[in-house]
Amino acid sequence: MPGPNRGLHDFGKPKNTRKTIGRLTAYLEQDKGRLVIVFFCVIVTALSSLAGSYMLRPIINGLASGDGDLAFLARSVFVMLLIYAAGILSQYFQARIMIGVAQNALQKLRNELFDKIQKLPVRYFDSNNHGDVMSRFTNDVDAVGEMLNQTLVQIISGVISIVGTFSLMLYTNFYLTIITIVMLPLMLKAGGGVAKRSRKYYQAQQAALGELNGYIEETVTGQKVVKVFCHEEQAVRDFEGYNKTLREKQLGAQFFGGIMGPVMGNMSQINYTLTAVVGGILCVLRGFDVGGLTVFVNYSRQFSRPINELSMQMNTIFSALAGAERVFAVMDEAEETKDRKDALSIVEKDGKCFWDVPKGNEKYAFKRESPAFHSEIVLQNVTFGYLPGKTILKHITLYAKPGQKIAFVGSTGAGKTTITNLINRFYDIESGSITIDGVDIMDISRASLRRNVAMVLQDTHLFAGTVMENIRYGRLDATDEEVIEAAKTASAHSFIMRLEHGYDTMLEGDGANLSQGQRQLLNIARAAISKAPILILDEATSSVDTRTEKHIERGMDRLMAERTTLVIAHRLSTVRNANAIMVLENGEIIERGDHETLLEQKGRYYKLYTGLSELE
Repeated sequence: MPGPNRGLHDFGKPKNTRKTIGRLTAYLEQDKGRLVIVFFCVIVTALSSLAGSYMLRPIINGLASGDGDLAFLARSVFVMLLIYAAGILSQYFQARIMIGVAQNALQKLRNELFDKIQKLPVRYFDSNNHGDVMSRFTNDVDAVGEMLNQTLVQIISGVISIVGTFSLMLYTNFYLTIITIVMLPLMLKAGGGVAKRSRKYYQAQQAALGELNGYIEETVTGQKVVKVFCHEEQAVRDFEGYNKTLREKQLGAQFFGGIMGPVMGNMSQINYTLTAVVGGILCVLRGFDVGGLTVFVNYSRQFSRPINELSMQMNTIFSALAGAERVFAVMDEAEETKDRKDALSIVEKDGKCFWDVPKGNEKYAFKRESPAFHSEIVLQNVTFGYLPGKTILKHITLYAKPGQKIAFVGSTGAGKTTITNLINRFYDIESGSITIDGVDIMDISRASLRRNVAMVLQDTHLFAGTVMENIRYGRLDATDEEVIEAAKTASAHSFIMRLEHGYDTMLEGDGANLSQGQRQLLNIARAAISKAPILILDEATSSVDTRTEKHIERGMDRLMAERTTLVIAHRLSTVRNANAIMVLENGEIIERGDHETLLEQKGRYYKLYTGLSELE
């Protein structure tokens, strides 16, 4: 499929972290009630940890002063056990509930992403690497899931722990708290500096991972071509280049993500040491109680612990944010333009097609009086280019009357497939018009238009499922008998019956257990079963042998009897019986006529047919 800029990506634009977090949060709104429970459990967990630690103060002071006995110690320890037990239970429930919340969010994210993919124009898939698109479904979404499963709760818990710990530190000793207040900006500045660099590398890592996956997907899909042309060594070198780039990006990301913990840990140790030294002095000079010092030193560690834990999660956070930005980049892609409110549609009734003109559409009111669908196609002065300033088709004018077979021949890149892309509205023309029965295709709903145009492409594609299911893909409500009849029309019935399970044979990996010719026959059968009045054959018989081609041609003659058919062919023997043959070169029709007429002209077609010239 022709298309510009395949594989080109722009990952260098600035990212909006706040906006990304906001969009991710929206996916959690469906579970607000459960999130409230999680939030409550987080509070209980944090408070139990703080209260349990504070219980050390009366225990130590009581034992140190001699006021406490074994009974006092037992009661105190029992209370501490109850407090910590409550924290353990709440932590268990918060983990269980949060896993469900995260998976619901991921399910919604994947559903929306896949739904978005279905609405994107063909232009997007022609200009983006398929492997990179797949990477957004897998690696990027998984990175988001890891953050939602673990890191989100840790952030909430960490904030509550920091606030609670700081409050109890103030309550325990104001002077020692000043040390923590002084150290906090230094810790944040150190962590912020590392985080800033880390985020840049994680964005680059996700982009490099997508490129690597794209290359792997292309190479695995085209492995036969790689082997035929002995391209293995070059493929390995190319892969090593992609892999080296990913390694460099991962080294930077992992390095800065990895040093965050040690940096924050060392800052925490400095804070802990200063607190212990100054606290000891206060115990000696100001009568600060030993239990209070023990609790405060413990709190100083607790205060820095959530900061350390969050810093250790920075790699997960930045991977998730970078992945989310790539997912949302697909979400923000422009969809196919919506159909007009008064767009016409084509409906089937009693085996025949009719125009359905909505109320209020006076432009095509005449179709209400004569609604029969005749499938007459007219291209009038059509000009088109995939890229601005690079014209592919130049002022193309042609017509195909109902039941006619129009063939396109010419060199590769002359614009033959582009014409069929425009008729299906995979792309919209720049100037001119394309009409069916006098109705501009821009005024026809896309779904209705495409349902009435059957295509057999040169590149075959079969889905996981049985042979019958793959043929029925052309019309889901077709009966088994209609499927078999379509297979007979396409000359596929005989080989299908030789398969182990006939029509119930399961196809492997895009029909890997069939020959190329057999796969193409199933594609032709799929087109045959659809009752589309317009048929497009893009090198439909290029993958079958000459004997099979003769069978297909007889079936195709029956198939095309009442259909308007457009045929693209390099094998000129397949277009001799066409009503009209269009010879294209450089986006222009240089010759037109039937087979005999063009041979008499002894022009480009004559040279191609007689072998005096070759298709390039």
